[in-house]
Amino acid sequence: MKRGKLIVVSAPSGCGKGTILSEILKNPKYYYSVSATTRKPREGEKDGVHYRFLQREEFEELIQQDAFLEYASYCDNYYGTLSAPIEEHLQAGNHVILEIEVKGAEQIRKKRPDAILIFIEPPSIETLRKRLKKRGTETKEVIEKRVAQAAEEMTHRNEYDYCIVNDVLADAVADFKAIARAAELKVNQESMCMNFEKG
Repeated sequence: MKRGKLIVVSAPSGCGKGTILSEILKNPKYYYSVSATTRKPREGEKDGVHYRFLQREEFEELIQQDAFLEYASYCDNYYGTLSAPIEEHLQAGNHVILEIEVKGAEQIRKKRPDAILIFIEPPSIETLRKRLKKRGTETKEVIEKRVAQAAEEMTHRNEYDYCIVNDVLADAVADFKAIARAAELKVNQESMCMNFEKG
């Protein structure tokens, strides 16, 4: 069976990344990687669905075992991606989607050069500002902070393999599917060379 592809997705807040991924995940050949964390579950969150909730000692033991593809400490809690479930799904031929911020994507690039890195961005900073205002859930100060953070994150787009501009949702979803399909069809040059040498 053909191995699946590891697809790493990053995007600034408010870019519509969640909406794109919800469309992609309607296809059962995609598996959404659930991160592990040491923070306490919030109301309504389920273990194994929103996060894998671990005790701090358990998380640190897994760090020692090199069980994480990437991990980071944020606000006194650990967050990380366990390698085992990802590998299991890749072996089964599923594409694994890993939603992660820029620094985590950099860690994965080093550990897994075979990963496909996709950056999703808005058509413009002004469009992003309008989308965040339309939500009506945050103050003007918070919105401006998110916009500034987005502008900084967008300076890292060249570190990714592909960049999708989310202007029209249907187009962005089609672009994502096209990238995944191209990855499926890509020839593995290394294994090809080995096969020719054996022949």
